[in-house]
Amino acid sequence: MYPTLSDLIFDLTGWYIPLPIQTYGFFLALGFVAGAIVLYREFSRMERAGYLTGIKEKQMIGKPATVPEILGNALIGLLIGYKLVAMLLNWRGFTDNPQEFIVSSDGNWVGALVFAVFFGYLSYRNKEKERLPQPQEVETMVFPRERVGEIIMIAAIAGILGSKLFTWFEDWDAFLKDPIAALLSFSGLTFYGGLICASFAIIYYSYRKKIPISRLTDAAAPPLIIGYGMGRLGCHFSGDGDWGIVNQLAKPFSWLPDWLWAYTYPNNVINEGIPIEGCLGKHCRVLPEPVFPTSVYEFLMAVAIFIILMSVRKRFKAPFGLFALYLMLNGMERFAIETIRVNQRYNVLGFQLSQAQTIAIVLMLIGIALGVYAVIRYRKSLALQAK
Repeated sequence: MYPTLSDLIFDLTGWYIPLPIQTYGFFLALGFVAGAIVLYREFSRMERAGYLTGIKEKQMIGKPATVPEILGNALIGLLIGYKLVAMLLNWRGFTDNPQEFIVSSDGNWVGALVFAVFFGYLSYRNKEKERLPQPQEVETMVFPRERVGEIIMIAAIAGILGSKLFTWFEDWDAFLKDPIAALLSFSGLTFYGGLICASFAIIYYSYRKKIPISRLTDAAAPPLIIGYGMGRLGCHFSGDGDWGIVNQLAKPFSWLPDWLWAYTYPNNVINEGIPIEGCLGKHCRVLPEPVFPTSVYEFLMAVAIFIILMSVRKRFKAPFGLFALYLMLNGMERFAIETIRVNQRYNVLGFQLSQAQTIAIVLMLIGIALGVYAVIRYRKSLALQAK
């Protein structure tokens, strides 16, 4: 396994380049990038089809920089300079544990002051270049595709916070034992927690920006599943604990690679298992018995669902229809994979289900109800148009 991107580069090239990038975080970022690209293309397609349109927004141009703006930018520069210069001066220490370094009090005050002055001056200078003798109010048309960056940023922040929150609820005892480590760790993020919290945040944002929820959700369905699949690759390559139960079954096909059927996750990022003989470093453990590599299975299923959604999206004329299909397929995929995953079980109406399985059932039911609602609503709109 490759806890950091440096480990992956070393295994591929033999060169160790100290980088402060965790493998899971790298794949998570790739997931957001892939999602942003697909969302932008879907918004553009819907705008051309007439499903979405822009709204007019007013803004003032030509105003000089205000004191709060200059001080705000200076504060940002102060924080960046305080950490950045210290990182560069102690690069090896930073790359060994970037999360701990970022939240620690370690920093460089000289760098902080230099960056504060520089950022404050840039804020003032940029405003002076655009300054007009008489500030004017202009009206511009802003389309949904131009808001993709803001949507992805909101989804990232709310999603990560939500996934951490649901992870703590799922394993509350572990959180209470070491809340700081639980807060800083990027492993074991709960997808459904992120999905739920990000959904509420984006729905509120779309309401403010007058983007129809029905079209937004349909456009978001393919990006959600491909981003999820990329995140699962990060789980696998880092070995963050999202693996399955012990698998001692014989391979069904001789051509199937061992790692795709049963894997022991050596050098996993959470240091789970028994010590690896002769290994030196922070991540020197391996699972005593091979397990199902469920993260790989989820990646493959996510790709399959993504292909299905992209193939049928133009045929789904009813608003909410594509998102309803996504909810059903995603719920089915997650419920199935949870049968061979290691997760805490709860008694739900007499059934032993994991947190994810319970949510998956709810999402499937919502998907069915939403699909029925979408069809009925669409048929009514067609009937009204025919009159």
